[in-house]
Amino acid sequence: MKISELAIISKNARIAGDVEIGPFAIVEDGVEIGPKVKVWPHAYIASGTSIGEATQIHMGAVLGHFPQDLAFDKSAKTYLKIGKRNIIREYATIHRGTKDCSSTVIGDDCYLMALSHIGHNCEIGNNVIIANCALLSGYVTVEDKAFISGNVVVHQFCRIGALSMIGGFTGINKDVPPYMLVRGPSVVRSINLIGLRRSKFSKELIDNLKEAFRLLYNADLNTAQAIEGIKKLKPSNELNHLIDFIEHSKRGICKYKYSDAEYFE
Repeated sequence: MKISELAIISKNARIAGDVEIGPFAIVEDGVEIGPKVKVWPHAYIASGTSIGEATQIHMGAVLGHFPQDLAFDKSAKTYLKIGKRNIIREYATIHRGTKDCSSTVIGDDCYLMALSHIGHNCEIGNNVIIANCALLSGYVTVEDKAFISGNVVVHQFCRIGALSMIGGFTGINKDVPPYMLVRGPSVVRSINLIGLRRSKFSKELIDNLKEAFRLLYNADLNTAQAIEGIKKLKPSNELNHLIDFIEHSKRGICKYKYSDAEYFE
């Protein structure tokens, strides 16, 4: 164990034997830190946080602090659960859950860049990249392999679908369907072709996702009609997931174009 004498570590924290913690880092009561974790100087890990194996926490990151919710009761037992092999860069902030016994959850192999923020009760999947200064409000869900670019802001309760990509400076107030590329205020531009190719999707599957995009956004169909068309394509787990995601959307999905009136609602 390599813990600096200048770090402030609670005696009630549970820390694996091969953890490295730098000077002036703070670890509160009830924190659990798994093996091979590295905590850089000046990071702050608050009560109720658990951190999985081989995660890196860089300088000034704040993990598991009180949620930014005026209704939060400081006596509530809430949690932040972080998986394995994550990289959490400088001054990133991740808040714990707000309702008693609830959690914010980060999966495995995520890369959370400097100054990114993940609000209370968010659920982040595996292999997610969240770039610098991106801001996620409370109760946001991000599925596996999504890419959220710099300075993106995501409204509370929105869902970001698997292998979708959100371009920089974008505001999201609707659900982003899986495999789509969004750029601008909740505007879908195309499928995330580069991301699909990097994930080794077959040409046939990519062509079917292109057709699904056409039915959803370029065929002058309403969402229900588009879904019926997608169901007629060659079945696959990916198309089934896309259909299920859309059918269970509570906020509605991002559109292809918005009227001027919709922008100012």
